[in-house]
Amino acid sequence: MRIIQAKEITEAVAKLCWEACYYLPEDVVAGFQRAEKTEASPIGKSILQQLLVNANEAKVNHMPYCHDTGMAVVFMEIGQDVHITGGDFMECVQEGVRTGYRDGFLRKSVVGDPLVRVNTDDNTPAVVHTEIVAGDQIKITVLPKGGGSENMSAMKFLLPGEGAEGVKNFVLQTIKEAGGKACPPVVVGVGIGGSFDKVTSLAKHAVLREIGVHHPEPHIAELENELLEAINNTGIGPQGLGGTSTALWVPIETFACHITALPVAVNIQCHAARKKTIEI
Repeated sequence: MRIIQAKEITEAVAKLCWEACYYLPEDVVAGFQRAEKTEASPIGKSILQQLLVNANEAKVNHMPYCHDTGMAVVFMEIGQDVHITGGDFMECVQEGVRTGYRDGFLRKSVVGDPLVRVNTDDNTPAVVHTEIVAGDQIKITVLPKGGGSENMSAMKFLLPGEGAEGVKNFVLQTIKEAGGKACPPVVVGVGIGGSFDKVTSLAKHAVLREIGVHHPEPHIAELENELLEAINNTGIGPQGLGGTSTALWVPIETFACHITALPVAVNIQCHAARKKTIEI
């Protein structure tokens, strides 16, 4: 058994918060570069060029890529041979978010009560997903999730007979309704299967996958390609101003489901597709 101090988790989460907001992942930057080369709209091409400049400025000057530094979503893959000591696990994660957003000078966007709507002033509580896995390490991923794209996400139960075509229709409908409000070019995380709660988790996990990496099942990989092409044919384009680069990628995650159900969820990630991972 390996012992990990709670303060190590706090320090790791804090660092991940500001690093994720400052430094856009390389797969996303590469996605911008590919899109800029193929974008048919002059305005769309100009926007993509500006996004590349913005990403570089944020990286060089160590500052947030976007003013909306999001609600922190933290994924914890905890090795079953790990023993955490020196503090409460959940509180040490929250303290990491609290510290990272304070020391990184990141915007605090969380209200404590969804109806009273008073800002908590430290961007906590974060949403924390935990999973017990084999091994003696902890893999931590911080996903700062912006409000605009999250607001345009959706979930629906289809009839089983609607199949892949039903899935495509629902995803396309969601993207068309989002238009420019989700700040394209977007990453479109899709979850298929599971239950009411599982399918939305699948869609959220999907946006963590590196751009260009397909699902291992050939029929799902084919669906990813079909959706990417269909979304980019909508004409929404960068920032909703028209063009051929509405989406950078459409990753799909699947899970078993009940014989009566075909749940589908779409979690849209804006062009500020920030994520950062570390193992301790």
